[in-house]
Amino acid sequence: MTNISSIFEYLHKVTYNFLLSLNLEKNDAKLLNIFLMILLIFCLSWIIDKVVNIVLTKSFQSLKFGKLRPFFLALINNKVVRKTANLIPLIALYNAVPGIFKHYKQLVTPAYTVVNILIIIFVAGIFKRVFRSVTDIAATKPGYRDKPLESYQQVVNILLNFITLVLIFSLVTGKEVWSFFTAMGAMSAVLMLVFKDTILGFVASIQVTTNDMVRIGDWVEMPKYGADGDVIEITLTTVKIQNFDKTITTVPTYSLISDSFRNWRGMKESGGRRIKRSISIKMSSVRFLQPSDLERFRQIELLGPALEKKAIEIEEYNKARNINKALPLNGRHMTNLGLFRLYLTEYLRQLPGLHQHMTSMVRQLAPNEKGIPLEIYVFTVTTVWLEYEGIMADIFDHVIAAAPYFDLEIFEEPTGRDLGTFFKN
Repeated sequence: MTNISSIFEYLHKVTYNFLLSLNLEKNDAKLLNIFLMILLIFCLSWIIDKVVNIVLTKSFQSLKFGKLRPFFLALINNKVVRKTANLIPLIALYNAVPGIFKHYKQLVTPAYTVVNILIIIFVAGIFKRVFRSVTDIAATKPGYRDKPLESYQQVVNILLNFITLVLIFSLVTGKEVWSFFTAMGAMSAVLMLVFKDTILGFVASIQVTTNDMVRIGDWVEMPKYGADGDVIEITLTTVKIQNFDKTITTVPTYSLISDSFRNWRGMKESGGRRIKRSISIKMSSVRFLQPSDLERFRQIELLGPALEKKAIEIEEYNKARNINKALPLNGRHMTNLGLFRLYLTEYLRQLPGLHQHMTSMVRQLAPNEKGIPLEIYVFTVTTVWLEYEGIMADIFDHVIAAAPYFDLEIFEEPTGRDLGTFFKN
């Protein structure tokens, strides 16, 4: 590199003598000479940068790196090669400084400082782009696709910016690096206030990753923020959630730690999604069954075997206790609601879309002003929303249509037409 300095000293001498030959004043010739040398170094730097960039890029693209090829292609896509090529003109400029400012020695030190600052900034930029390439490659791997890689990238950027700032501070002030940390100690309260969200987000990102609380692609609900959808991005300070209406809600990363939220990942991983819905049966429609009713219900194929088993069980119970059957209140007797529950249990057991290895039941809830709630509690074999809604709709279509066959009435609020019919009668 000493040859570069010698070349520029020679060029400086030649151009300076040429300017003097034009009858310029010495001071004017010196200043104009510096301007010409700076213009020359920038032109040469631009040419060197383009040539080196083309050569390095073509070389990287033509070489076969085997398994490392995707990584090197990522380096090219993130312009790591281009930024590395930018360093060569800066290094040449660093060595050309003495030749450029030969007549103004007092400017050599400030020029060195400026060039060093540029080199530090460019080197930090190269490291950022290298880490970006690493995260791009990691994002293609199945094990890392749902990880908050963007937050890691931001942490690295913050650390590199901090190191860059410290080194520039040391260059400009001429003080040791440790003096910067001393100054920061005095400003810690201000820094904590300014970077509060960043610090909280950094801590939250570590906790979220360590505890595996949220992954990219998870379906989460955060009612406080009106968020209900899939996580599409996790950064150091924010989490982006794409709601099911395709709007995007942005919430602070720290809210995943400080506030409660629902993550539906467990449901997806289990392979079954719960149906928990009820209809209300009018209490006045519930009654004991007569023998003639039993004959009619035996014709229902799904109910036949279960009905026979239940009838035998009740008959043996009443016979063992010598129950007087004159009144249905004596002993045990079947009701239309009980038989309806039995029918629905058999119906759900044979329905293909339901998970038979998870909880499946038809139960009564506490009666209320709308009647007796009859709840279906089952799990579907799919977690896909569209298929889940279709299965649930099919079940309750059948439940509503089947209830009248058991002489049961489903409660619903009266409409204007119902009231009109009532008053006519």
